[in-house]
Amino acid sequence: MALLSQKLCISVSLVTFALICTLVPEITKAQVQQITLNEAVSIALEKSIEIQQAANNLERSDAAVQSAYGQFLPNLNATMGANRTTGRQFNQATISFDDFTQNAISGNLGTSVPLFTGWQNISNLRQARTDREAAQTSFERQREDIIFNTASSFLQVILNLELLEIAKDNLETAKKQLEQVEAQVDVGMRPIVDQFNQEAEVANNELLVIQRQSQVNTSKVQLIRLLQLDALQDYEFIVPDISTEAIIPQHFELTELIEAALSNRKDIRAAELQIESAEFALRSARSGYLPTLSFSASISSSYGDQYRLRTPAPGGQGFVTETVGFSDQFFDQRINRGLGFNLSIPIFDRFQTRTAVTNRQIDLKNSRLALIDRQSLVFQEVRQAYEDYVALTQELATTEIALRAAEKAFETQQERYNVGSSTLIELTQANNAFFQASSQRVQTIYQFVFQEKLLDYFLGRITEDVTF
Repeated sequence: MALLSQKLCISVSLVTFALICTLVPEITKAQVQQITLNEAVSIALEKSIEIQQAANNLERSDAAVQSAYGQFLPNLNATMGANRTTGRQFNQATISFDDFTQNAISGNLGTSVPLFTGWQNISNLRQARTDREAAQTSFERQREDIIFNTASSFLQVILNLELLEIAKDNLETAKKQLEQVEAQVDVGMRPIVDQFNQEAEVANNELLVIQRQSQVNTSKVQLIRLLQLDALQDYEFIVPDISTEAIIPQHFELTELIEAALSNRKDIRAAELQIESAEFALRSARSGYLPTLSFSASISSSYGDQYRLRTPAPGGQGFVTETVGFSDQFFDQRINRGLGFNLSIPIFDRFQTRTAVTNRQIDLKNSRLALIDRQSLVFQEVRQAYEDYVALTQELATTEIALRAAEKAFETQQERYNVGSSTLIELTQANNAFFQASSQRVQTIYQFVFQEKLLDYFLGRITEDVTF
């Protein structure tokens, strides 16, 4: 009975162990997060530090626009003061100087409205609006940078995965060939040196697989860092479907591409807006040569505990001094009102306006030079991308022909080797040529797809929805 119970416990343990072995891979697999290309782009846009900083700069620009609008509005200031004075002072009640303490309270409410500022407030508002638009275009270009960099890193991961699969297939082919050679050596059909050579070929292919795996890991780490994901979690990047239409070359005209880039590029627009902003800043600086006119109004009141009111005594003989309370003083008897216009004419400001105008002129010149430099960079980028695209279209056709020829050559050498009319060296060379052709074909396809996206990026046409 005890033996039966022990066997039953062992059986239960084995079943439990088998269930654990079955479930652990499923649990591990469930922990792997799958990410598509568009999901990677969305994650990058959401977590990018550069995007967040650009958004913060937009908020700052909004505040600058609001401040520029405020320059047209009147200001309103209210002041209150209270003080105590102790010492020898004039006493209104005795009409003499006495030693006493005097308490006083004062208040003032004033406003000032700018009527003419030499168009400075108008220039400042237009400059703030232009800077806001420039910040918006820079924000959009920053998004394009993130989209392009993410798509590039993602495609690099996918390319390395494809090359890894090709290397694994080549390794499996080499292993099967080794098994065949070993069998032939055992029966005396092949010399032992063929086995040694094939073993060396298998080892080389295993080394290549290790190197390809290392490249995959490195590109994944770079992509994970770009997406700011948890480095301790495992991720599976889904290979996008590259349609046949995606690898059909298109015809482009270089002049049309350059015109499209100059029209669409956000950085070109930002450089143009910087020129407009510098022009408005120059106008604002020149307003310092003109007079300014403003209107002001104020109302004030005060209270003093030593304030007395002298009124004629009853009967017309002498005067009577009466103490006046806070309410009568502050809200009635001691109220003062004022209205006025202020005209300020600049005569000599120690060259401050002249220096400001000179600095703004230099800023305007530098902005124009920056636009010329940016346009030159766009010409160079678009031309290089166009020439690389044309070269890759030629490589597409060449690699397709080379792959077909290498595949037929390998199949032919395989058949010849099987019947003993070819050497192992010839078969290995044909296999290596087929492997190189396969790798080159895959790399050319992905480079072509990448080049199309690079061309869209340089033309300012890349969007968040990245498709192939």
